[in-house]
Amino acid sequence: MTDDQHGATDSVLTRRRFFTALGGTSLAATVYEYGIGSDRSLQSATETQDSRHPASQYHIDVMTAIAEAVYPSAVSVESSFIESRVFGRVEPKPNHFENLLTSIEAVDGHSRARFGGAIPDISPGRRRKVLQSMGVTAVHPNADGTTAEQVRFYVVNDLLYALFTSPAGGELMGVDNPPGYPGGRDAYQRGPDGGER
Repeated sequence: MTDDQHGATDSVLTRRRFFTALGGTSLAATVYEYGIGSDRSLQSATETQDSRHPASQYHIDVMTAIAEAVYPSAVSVESSFIESRVFGRVEPKPNHFENLLTSIEAVDGHSRARFGGAIPDISPGRRRKVLQSMGVTAVHPNADGTTAEQVRFYVVNDLLYALFTSPAGGELMGVDNPPGYPGGRDAYQRGPDGGER
């Protein structure tokens, strides 16, 4: 039985396992690489970038479709989230966005060539198979590595970074105050059991 033929429960489990396989060690690498907590990572994109958007609607749509396959089922993915959290931030390093766009195109090209359709046009289950068939789930992220390693570094890591530094992702992981979202005074007045001090 293919991933697309499973029932709703099996699909959720498959998606969760896929996310876990991608998430484990690469989250630490993502946090380290993008310098969570550094002054640069928390600056407004408008302070350091011009007004030109680094991605076309095509790239946003493909990245959103990949996110729908990668993120846990509890996360509802909006293209506006991908646009602002992935492409609307400060560029981590020179040429990062350029390499990200190239990696997005590589995933979509592989999907068209091997799976008969663009990433947004196939089911989330088949999107996961696209990444698996590219070897993305079996490699470590490497900005200068093979195509699979670059997809893992740019596409997957950027998606993980966007999720885990957002309020929704922080809540999903049990982190009340993800970087950039301190949570206000109330977050610092709760005791260990969650009640007021």
